[in-house]
Amino acid sequence: MPTHPLTVLVVGATGSIGRLVVTEAIARGHTVRALVRDRAKGAQLLPADAELVVGDVTRPEILPEAVAGADAIVLTLGSFGTGASSPETVDYAGVRNVLTALASLDGVRPRVALMTSIGATTRSSSYGHLLEWKRRSERLVRASGLTYTIVRPGWFDMNGPDEHQMVFLQGDRRRSGAPADGSVARTDIARVLVAALTAPEAAGRTFELVAEQGAAPSDLGPLFAALDQDPPGSLDAVRDEANMPLDGEPQRVRDDLDAVRARAAA
Repeated sequence: MPTHPLTVLVVGATGSIGRLVVTEAIARGHTVRALVRDRAKGAQLLPADAELVVGDVTRPEILPEAVAGADAIVLTLGSFGTGASSPETVDYAGVRNVLTALASLDGVRPRVALMTSIGATTRSSSYGHLLEWKRRSERLVRASGLTYTIVRPGWFDMNGPDEHQMVFLQGDRRRSGAPADGSVARTDIARVLVAALTAPEAAGRTFELVAEQGAAPSDLGPLFAALDQDPPGSLDAVRDEANMPLDGEPQRVRDDLDAVRARAAA
C-alpha cells in the first residue's frame, strides 16, 4: 500500500493493459479515475471501485475535467487503425492533448507514467510508422517539465509461465520487431507502471521492460535505482541512438514540442 495514496487517472483504461493498471492501482490503495469513451463498456470491464470519467483523447476540449485534481496519470494508449484510430491521432496526439489539458489548469502537475514499446527508436521495421509516433509522444512528455517514467515493454504475454523476473534495459538495442526482442506479462507491465508513480528512483527514467526465467521481484525499487536518468532537457532517452533529428521532423511535430516547452517554462 502506498504511504500517500494518490488520485490516479488511467488513460486507455479499457485496453488490455489499462484494465490491469486500474486493478493494480486500486489494490495499492490509490483512488482511480478511469477515462472511458463509453460508460457502459467501462462499467462492464472495470472494477466497481473505479470512478468512470467519460472522455476521448482525440477531443481535447473535454479533457480538462478528467485531468483536474489528478496526482498521477498513467497513459496506456494503443492505436489500431487509420484516421481517428491512427498512431498519430491516438498514440501521439492523445498524449499531446492530455498535456495540453493539464496546462490549462493552474497548479496541476501530476506525475506521469507513459507506456510506449520496446524498439521505439527503430526506423526500419514493419512497425516503424507506429513506433515513430510513440517515440514522438515520449519526447512530448520529456519536454513537459513533469516528473515522468517511460516504460517500453516487450511483447505482451509471450513469456513462459516461469518467466516473471523483470529486466530493465536502456539504450533500446533490441529492435528486430519480433518476440526475440523480449516479452513480458501484461500483469507485470501494469505493476511496473503503477509502482513508478510512487518510487522516487523511477523519476526521469526511460527503460525497456522484459522478463526472464524466475519469480517476480517483491521490490522494484532496486531495479529503478539501477537505471540512469534521462539527461535534463534531452528529447530522447539516455543512451538512445540519435537517429531521429529534430530538424527532419514534420513541422506540426516541431510546433507541438515548441508549445509544450513554452508551457513548461512559463
